Amino acid sequence: MCGIAGYLDFSRSTAPVALLERVARMVGTLEERGPDGRGHWCDAEAGVALGHTRLAILDLSREGHQPMHSACGRYVITFNGEIYNFVELRRELEVVQAAGESKWRGHSDTEVLLRGFAVWGVTRTLAKAVGMFAFALWDGGERRLYLGRDRLGEKPLYYGWQGEHFLFGSQLKALRAHPAWRGGVSRASLTAFLRFGYLPAPHSIYQDVLALLPGTLLVLDCRPDAPRRLPEPHPYWSLLKAAESGTNHLFRGSAEAAAERLDTLLRRSVRQQMMADVPLGAFLSGGVDSSTVVALMQAQSGTPVRTFTIGFEDQGYNEAAYASEVARHLGTRHCELMVTPRDALELIPRLPELYDEPFADASQIPTHLLSRLTRRHVTVSLSGDGGDELFGGYNRYLWVEEIWDRIALFPKPLRRLAARLATALSPAGWDRLFARLEPVLPERLRVPTPGGKLHKLASVLDVDDPLGMYRRLVSQWTDPSRLVWGGREPAALVDDPAAGPARRSLAEQMMFLDALTYLPGDILVKVDRASMGAGLESRTPFLDHRVVEFSWQLPLSFKLRGGEGKWLLRQVLYRYVPKELIERPKAGFAVPLESWLRGPLRPWAEELLDARRMEEEGYLNPAPIRAAWREHLSGRYNRQYPLWNVLMFQAWLEAQGAHEAHEAHGAHGAQGPGAARVGELPR
Repeated sequence: MCGIAGYLDFSRSTAPVALLERVARMVGTLEERGPDGRGHWCDAEAGVALGHTRLAILDLSREGHQPMHSACGRYVITFNGEIYNFVELRRELEVVQAAGESKWRGHSDTEVLLRGFAVWGVTRTLAKAVGMFAFALWDGGERRLYLGRDRLGEKPLYYGWQGEHFLFGSQLKALRAHPAWRGGVSRASLTAFLRFGYLPAPHSIYQDVLALLPGTLLVLDCRPDAPRRLPEPHPYWSLLKAAESGTNHLFRGSAEAAAERLDTLLRRSVRQQMMADVPLGAFLSGGVDSSTVVALMQAQSGTPVRTFTIGFEDQGYNEAAYASEVARHLGTRHCELMVTPRDALELIPRLPELYDEPFADASQIPTHLLSRLTRRHVTVSLSGDGGDELFGGYNRYLWVEEIWDRIALFPKPLRRLAARLATALSPAGWDRLFARLEPVLPERLRVPTPGGKLHKLASVLDVDDPLGMYRRLVSQWTDPSRLVWGGREPAALVDDPAAGPARRSLAEQMMFLDALTYLPGDILVKVDRASMGAGLESRTPFLDHRVVEFSWQLPLSFKLRGGEGKWLLRQVLYRYVPKELIERPKAGFAVPLESWLRGPLRPWAEELLDARRMEEEGYLNPAPIRAAWREHLSGRYNRQYPLWNVLMFQAWLEAQGAHEAHEAHGAHGAQGPGAARVGELPR
């Protein structure tokens, strides 16, 4: 795993020394992503410079150094990621090439990918490659720059114009390090962030800077007479096409045959992802996804696999005991770290630096702490991310369609009244009431935290259609445009009824949208920044595109059955781990944020949510935010997630010093502080 950065100076007026100095400064910001070495290259005549910082995983010798030149001399690449089937690709290349052309400098996957580009072309090579990656490829013959990203979006890549310079890099701080940087906060992106808690691609927090979409390739014509424009990325792989193809070629075999096929696919993915020239292990929570990955690792390993988990002193959030039981059964070499509130609280001031953009999934905290623990022992760790989106793991897939069928029978005014009645009592009040009534309640109503579930149900009672219910469930603020001065929310895929595959159920539409948006925008960003911030490479076997494509061939009954999700995946897991070690309510990877905001985090939050401060910064409307803060402090409502979104933007803004660059003349515009016109953005 590595960090990449570079730029094109279309004025072609920068001296070679300056080109190298600037790209060195850019990749220097990415040192945590690659502590094992740096490399820089430039072509002054073309005005191009590429940089690389390396976390050595395969071919630890100098032959794996980047930027790397092709044997033919035409291409130069800076590459971040892993090509898991590079051994097979290398054999295939040796067959199609003449004997004199098949000599290799080393045994890195980057060299194989580069040779493939030279022999097969870029798009055809990507179609053959299995892996996670982001890369920049310079074609010196055609004077073209290629930017590419893996199919599911595991590795990040940002790009955009700043004057005469086209900048790109693994993280935004690499772009900010270039002297041409003039980026300003995008109010549209900020509005989307407050809704979702992450920045949905292709948006970044900055205007004129984009995130490359997963599964796409961008080609920039860099010839002297070429127009300076931003080309549209084009897909070389499409999740929508994979889902539609699955619809047209549904798996017709038995459940046992489906389990055998999934077992085979996952075994191959895990086996390929266990290849490394450095120590390797796995995250283990004791849940279905991570336990499946570890079980398949141990089944294919001659020695005990290293596994890692963290637990919390607060037993309501502690699942370490479950992980230990699974590890004991599988015979792994298990390591456990108990995290105190102090450990987590000390990390919070570092989050803006670590994530480098506003990011508000609070499980970012334990994920980074786990990554730090793991990095003390290994350099690569496999994880179970992606299992929920592919095989139906989120609870909403089970109940949204049923709830919609019921509430649609009632007029909206009646539903709104029911919502007001449900929220008249706080979640804690409902919990106490349910506890008193438990002896007479039917079994199906004896659920954990009933108050929170009632409030969640109340939040979706007034929607107009089933996808509106899904949008409400994935929104932290239901009307974020009223929080951002001049904010105009960009169109989102969750608003488009045609975004998902046709002829699929509502549950499958939600799985598709989660895999297209939430998975790359939240889950994979969280894991990438948390692990790379510790110098650890994280790999995700479920996101092998062959596993993804098979998941879309499965009938819904193989995913959701008997009131539980991931049914088929469980059947695979039960081949290796007894059912009783796995079956328990899904808890997630959470921290007690609700109580922390009322307790040890309160002074920090009060400072960031100060009304005068927000007015002076000119981005956020303090009134609705302060109202939510008062409700949370009172204990009547739990506003932890919407407030965390605001706090993470405020903390990021403070860390970047962005408020100092805010337009001084926009202090009290017609639409609120700092917004003289709708959509006006600070520079």
